[in-house]
Amino acid sequence: MIKILFICHGNICRSPMAEFIMKNIVFEAGKADDFEIQSAATSTEEIGNPVYPPVRKILGEHGIDCTGKTARQMTKKDYAYFDYIIGMDHYNLRNMKSFFDGDPQNKVSLLMCFTNRPGDVADPWYTGDFKATWRDIHEGCLGLMDKLK
Repeated sequence: MIKILFICHGNICRSPMAEFIMKNIVFEAGKADDFEIQSAATSTEEIGNPVYPPVRKILGEHGIDCTGKTARQMTKKDYAYFDYIIGMDHYNLRNMKSFFDGDPQNKVSLLMCFTNRPGDVADPWYTGDFKATWRDIHEGCLGLMDKLK
């Protein structure tokens, strides 16, 4: 089983969007039983809160349900458990590597590194552009799936 953890600052926008987009991609590929996919936050700011309404809306527009997902913070145990720990931006990456005492097993990366345009997934909390975030994350998840095939 391949275990993937997506990370963003609060776990209410980008990382849950990535979690549910990736779950949908593996489901449509008939590979859902081969994956465990979760998401978490670097911060404690949103712990217990549901996915942000505009994210729920855009996921719903694509037929993806995220009911029941609430924000959680990453833990030290996550590093040992997950095969891939994927951040949305360089700020997340820095926090993840600090939290995990570096990255001795080379598990940590950025989502956009699985595309032809590496960099950050823009934070819709600040940009308000949830469609652009969807496009980035969907492209990144497709690239990740291609790598894992």
